[in-house]
Amino acid sequence: MSEMRGERLQVMLSPEELTAIDDFRFRHRMPTRAAAVRELLKLGLTALASDGGRMKSSDYGVFRRGPDGHTGGPDQDRGA
Repeated sequence: MSEMRGERLQVMLSPEELTAIDDFRFRHRMPTRAAAVRELLKLGLTALASDGGRMKSSDYGVFRRGPDGHTGGPDQDRGA
């Protein structure tokens, strides 16, 4: 029996985040990016539940981010 998926979610990803999803997808031979994202969500939510709520919101980024929440770029070096 297949799951009913009635809700669509759009997410904007950085090139690094998309590469990480694609790497996961191909490493685990998943048929689509959507399937990979659903599996990663399931794994993340399971890990969060086992954490007991000790994570901070800043711990949720996939990649290291600067103090303003953005990854490094040309504007970050100029102090903009």
